[in-house]
Amino acid sequence: MMQSDLFAADANDRSVAGTEGQIDEITLAQYAEQAYLDYAVSVVKGRALPDVSDGQKPVQRRILYAMHAMGLAAGAKPVKSARVVGDVLGKYHPHGDQAAYDAMVRMAQDFVLRYPLIDGQGNFGSRDGDNAAAMRYTEARLTPFANLLLDELGEGTVDFIPNYDGSQKEPTLLPARLPLVLLNGASGIAVGMATEIPPHHLGEVAQACIGLLEQPKMADEAFYAYIPGPDFPGGGQIITAPEDITQIYQQGRGSIKVRARWHFEELARGQWQLVVDELPPGTSAQKILEEIEEKTNPRVRAGRKALTAEQQQTRTLLLGLLDTVRDESGKEDPVRLVFEPKSSRLDRDEFVNTLLAQTSMEGNVSINLVSIGIDGRPAQRNLRQMLTEWLEFRAETVRRRTQYRLDKVTDRIHILEGRMRVYLDVDAVIQTIRDSDEPKPALMQTFALSERQAEDILEMRLRQLARLEGFKIEQELAKQRKEQTALEKLLQSKTAFKRLLIKEIKADAEQFHDERRTLIKEAERAVLETRVVDEPITVIMSQQGWLRRRQGHGHDAQQFNFKSGDAYYATRECRSTDDLIAIGSDGRTYTVATADLPSARGDGQPITALAEVNSAAPVVHMVVGDTKQKLVLGSKTGYGFLTHLGDMATRQRAGKQFITVHDEDSLLPPLYVDPTHSLLAILTQQQRLLVIALSELKQLKGGGRGTKLIDLDADDTVVQWATGSTEGFVLSGIYRRKATNWEITAKTLETYLGKRARKGKLLERKMTDAVLSAKILTHTEEK
Repeated sequence: MMQSDLFAADANDRSVAGTEGQIDEITLAQYAEQAYLDYAVSVVKGRALPDVSDGQKPVQRRILYAMHAMGLAAGAKPVKSARVVGDVLGKYHPHGDQAAYDAMVRMAQDFVLRYPLIDGQGNFGSRDGDNAAAMRYTEARLTPFANLLLDELGEGTVDFIPNYDGSQKEPTLLPARLPLVLLNGASGIAVGMATEIPPHHLGEVAQACIGLLEQPKMADEAFYAYIPGPDFPGGGQIITAPEDITQIYQQGRGSIKVRARWHFEELARGQWQLVVDELPPGTSAQKILEEIEEKTNPRVRAGRKALTAEQQQTRTLLLGLLDTVRDESGKEDPVRLVFEPKSSRLDRDEFVNTLLAQTSMEGNVSINLVSIGIDGRPAQRNLRQMLTEWLEFRAETVRRRTQYRLDKVTDRIHILEGRMRVYLDVDAVIQTIRDSDEPKPALMQTFALSERQAEDILEMRLRQLARLEGFKIEQELAKQRKEQTALEKLLQSKTAFKRLLIKEIKADAEQFHDERRTLIKEAERAVLETRVVDEPITVIMSQQGWLRRRQGHGHDAQQFNFKSGDAYYATRECRSTDDLIAIGSDGRTYTVATADLPSARGDGQPITALAEVNSAAPVVHMVVGDTKQKLVLGSKTGYGFLTHLGDMATRQRAGKQFITVHDEDSLLPPLYVDPTHSLLAILTQQQRLLVIALSELKQLKGGGRGTKLIDLDADDTVVQWATGSTEGFVLSGIYRRKATNWEITAKTLETYLGKRARKGKLLERKMTDAVLSAKILTHTEEK
């Protein structure tokens, strides 16, 4: 929600005091709404989100300014952290001391920030999750890198506002010389929005800024080539494809895959060990050890009496591959995890792949480029917009700095001109001061001086008017006039101003340049593959979600027995390498490998034992097949789309949200699309039939609600649908109290053909309990 929306309230909705004895009333709902919106603005702008200008949240900005005011520059002697926190709370940030100290600790941790802003002395925590020592034990000062934020503070570059009690002044922003919002990134959760900005490499970001200054309208392809991806402080390897990273940057949100980096160390007698020396962000050596311990010594899950088959399989797999694992991390090696295999004859790639798939050594990193813009409004921006806004801020900062310096130079020239004027007649000046009761007006009148010049003359020492000093005044005056000309030219010439911006960005980039830490190399995500014999099977599904499989095809469904109270739902002939996708009533999909289904000798297993199904949204439909199988998905309100079965699959046991289902809506049974099918027939409760081309449907790889397929009245819903060919469809139901199969073929079909989102036409034969299906050709019909 934008700031203007949050503060936009009708004056009539506010509670105000009227005339004497008169009070305006406001409802509790109106008051609660306004109070919550005010709170939301406070959280969004005052706590959670960074500013695109300097990349800091208010608490971080206040900590840095307080340390700057205390003189804790990079070369200064560090002071107790408690003293810094006390200054921050007492002068600028009236909140909890622990919250301020936590923010200060984060700015000192080199495994959190790519370019730390605070130089911490003492225990400031570790990447394994250890907390920092109490603030009374640690000391801190600023790093040289913090100068990029603070050096230009006293040069009129930013506005200052009163602090919370009006006793101090604090800057609204810091005059950042580089876009720290991208260099160090940010993370935060506000009201209704969150941000996850990853860190980036300084050299790459600086080059992108220079490129935008030189070619503001450069093509996206050229711009995104400057920044190939994030650069995490702990290194690691980004395995997402470059084109996918570019797309994420263009959209401003997404997720990239990051994995650890490792090498093999050869030992005596042909032995070897795997050494991991870089981990993805948010992962520690301690976390990896805990995950391996949990999988090799699993606990029985709540509500169960024994380990699940998956737990036993994972335990056996890891114990068969891994002999020992130990953490040898230290000062020389911040990360050093050593894995020793059971046997040196094990395939190394398989060994690494198993560890990646079973631990956090490979995972996703979210990107959500939300920040407060130069207009003061929080919003999601793409990478180009963020850098463009920062460049606007930087240009304004440099303009204000230049104008400030010009004003200072102009004032100095004015002073020096006054001194030169009196220097030419020192005796007369002295005589005027001696003879006058009001020397200032007398000097101004006698020597045509301004008030500012007269005050300067009166405050001067006589020795400054000596002959030697006169030469210095002339030299300084010439120097100041030269600088004045240069500053005026800078403000008047866009080309010169742009050159200055580029020069300063290059200088800062060269000063703090270092090597990229995170490798960007596309690779396949590690998947734990189980060898399965590819054979024909039949999956049997019951109405209550019990699943089993039977070898071979061609089984009679009437021979299958089910538990008491349960009944037949569907069977599907497929291969043992295919997947089963269960769809919850909320549109969430769950994936089960058909090879993991129990044998058909028993009743099978419920879907809830094979996936973590949301109890509030039970499974309503299931589909089985190859990942390339095309499906039509939709709801009874007349919306739908095309997708592939593989797009619905997920590795998460808790499933993933795929179909958007609104309130009071429900899902239609998924339709398998045969390669020969080109039409979709839709039948509504009011007996309207519409047949549209499948090519009119959108194909959504990531799911969603889809497009409007049929226009429905308020009290109408879709009850049946089917895909078919131009040969037509069959309606099976009760017509005139008799079971009837009505074939809608060729000529009749033309009556119901139409474009997507039309109402369709009423059926010629109104049938009850109608079932719609594709017309199947017989050999006679083919002839």
